[in-house]
Amino acid sequence: MTTTATTHRVRVLAAPGARHDEILTPEALDFVGRLHAAFAHRRLDLLKERRRRKDRLVSGTPLDFSVATAAVRADPDWRVAPPAPGLEDRRVEITGPPDRRMTVDALNSGATAWMADFADATAPTWNNVIDGQLNLLDAIERRIDFTTPEGREYRLGQDLATIVVRPRGWHLPEEHLEIDGRPVPASLVDFGLYFFHCAQRQLDAGHGPYFYLPKLENAGEARLWNDVFVLAQALLGIPRGTVRATVLIETVTAAFEMEEILHALREHSAGLNAGRRDYLFSIIKTFGHRTDFQLPDRARVTMTAPFLRAYTELLVRTCHRRGAHAIGGMAARVPSRDPEADAAALAQVRLDKEREAEDGFDGSWVAHPALVPVCREVFDAVLGDRPHQLDRTREDVAVTAAELLSVRRISAPPTAAGVRANVAVSLRYFEAWLRGHGAVALHGLMEDAATAEIARVQLWQWLRHRTIDRDDLLTVIGEECDALTAERPHALVAEARAVLERAVLERELPAFFTPDAYSRHLVRRAEVQS
Repeated sequence: MTTTATTHRVRVLAAPGARHDEILTPEALDFVGRLHAAFAHRRLDLLKERRRRKDRLVSGTPLDFSVATAAVRADPDWRVAPPAPGLEDRRVEITGPPDRRMTVDALNSGATAWMADFADATAPTWNNVIDGQLNLLDAIERRIDFTTPEGREYRLGQDLATIVVRPRGWHLPEEHLEIDGRPVPASLVDFGLYFFHCAQRQLDAGHGPYFYLPKLENAGEARLWNDVFVLAQALLGIPRGTVRATVLIETVTAAFEMEEILHALREHSAGLNAGRRDYLFSIIKTFGHRTDFQLPDRARVTMTAPFLRAYTELLVRTCHRRGAHAIGGMAARVPSRDPEADAAALAQVRLDKEREAEDGFDGSWVAHPALVPVCREVFDAVLGDRPHQLDRTREDVAVTAAELLSVRRISAPPTAAGVRANVAVSLRYFEAWLRGHGAVALHGLMEDAATAEIARVQLWQWLRHRTIDRDDLLTVIGEECDALTAERPHALVAEARAVLERAVLERELPAFFTPDAYSRHLVRRAEVQS
C-alpha cells in the first residue's frame, strides 16, 4: 500500500488487514508524515543524549537535581493547565491493551479512566497496532458491541471511563511504516493515527484527546512531546491546549526532573503517574554496574522501601504544588479460583491503595475490573465528594538526591527462588509476547513488558556481579524451558529462550528487550509497489 504525502513518500510495508484502510487513509498517513518530518531528527538527537548521559553516569558523574533548571523549581507561581473535561476525577484508572474485549470491559468497568496501552501491554504486531486504533474509533462511535462464538455478549453501557491513550516510547521504531526510506517513530504512529481520527470526535463527545507518555528520561523529551501537540493541533484546527498528557515517572533520571517535565508540558499537562514497575527497571538499568544498587528478589521490593517512598512522596509534592494530578501505581492482581488467595490478594491491594490515598495521591491504577471496587472504595473514603486532593500540597516533604538513590538500604543477594522466578516469568512473558499478547496473567499477576524488563535486568546484574553463576543460570533456563514445553507443547519455547538469553547474557546490557525482539520476530513486511 502506498501513498504520496505533500513533501514525503509514505509506504506501508505490511499486508493489509480487515478494515485497515479505515485507519490508514491517505490523509491520516500524510498527517503522520508531517509529524515525522518535523520531529524525527530531534527524536534521534534526544536518543543520542540518553546514551551520552548513561555513559556519564557509568563513568562516575553523580545524578542530582540540575543547577541549570533551579529557577524553574524555585519559581512558586507557575501552574499547569486546569483539569480537562473527563479528567477532573481520576480516583481509579484501569489499564490494558486496546483489543476489542478489553476495550469494552475497561470502558464498562466503573473506573473513571481507561489507559488504552499501545506500549507495555501490547505486543506491537502490525495487526495489534492498527486493530487497536480501530477499536478506539469504534468505541468512540459506539459501534464496538460484539458477540463471541461462544455466545458471550460485549456491549457498551452508558457511564463509560474516559479514554487515555499510551503510545509507545521514543526508543521504538514502527518498521511497517516507512517515510523517505526510514521507519517512523512508533510513538508518532500511535499518537498520530489516534489524534487524526479521534481528536475532534472526542471533543464532540465532551472530552478531548488525552494521553499517557511513557519512558521519558528528561524534560527535553517532554518538550518534544509538547511541540508535537502544538503542531498536531494546528494541522487539524484543534484549539491549542486541548490535548492533555500525563507523564509516567518511570525512569530514575526523570524523577530528578519532575518539575521541569511539568513545566515543559504545562499548557498540556494532566499530571504525573508513579510508574513503579518501570522505575525499578530503570534503577537497575542505570546503576546496574554498581554493587551498591543490587536489589533483592523482585517480590521483596515493596513500595515501603525508603528510596521508593522518597520517589512517591516527591511526586505528590511536585504535582500538587503545580496544580497537577498525582496518580499512583499499578495493582496487578488478577482473580483466581481460590477464594482464600483472592481475599489475601485484595487485602494487599487495599493496603497499597490506602497508603497512596493517605499520602495524597488523587487516584491509582488497577489492571483488572475486579479491582476497581476496592480501589474506588479506598479513595472514596479519603476524597468523599471531592474530585481530588490537590489542596494537600505536602509542604512537609523535602527529598534529597541521596534519598532517591538509597537503594543500598535494602540491597541483598538473590535467592535461588528469586532467580528461578525471574527466569520463569520472563520466559513465559516473552513466549506470549512473541504470539502477540502483551498483557499476560502469570501466577496471579497481570504481567506486561515492564515486568519482564525487571526480571531480565536483575538476572543480568546478578551475573555481572557474580552473585549467580552463568552455568547455574543456564541450567535454570533449560529447566524452565522444559516446564513450559510440558505446559504448552506448541509454545514458542526456542524463540522465547533466544530472546531471554540475548537480553540477559550480553556483556553490555541491552537498554530494552523490545527493539531487537520486535525486529527479529514481529516485523512482517509485505512486498509493496513504490
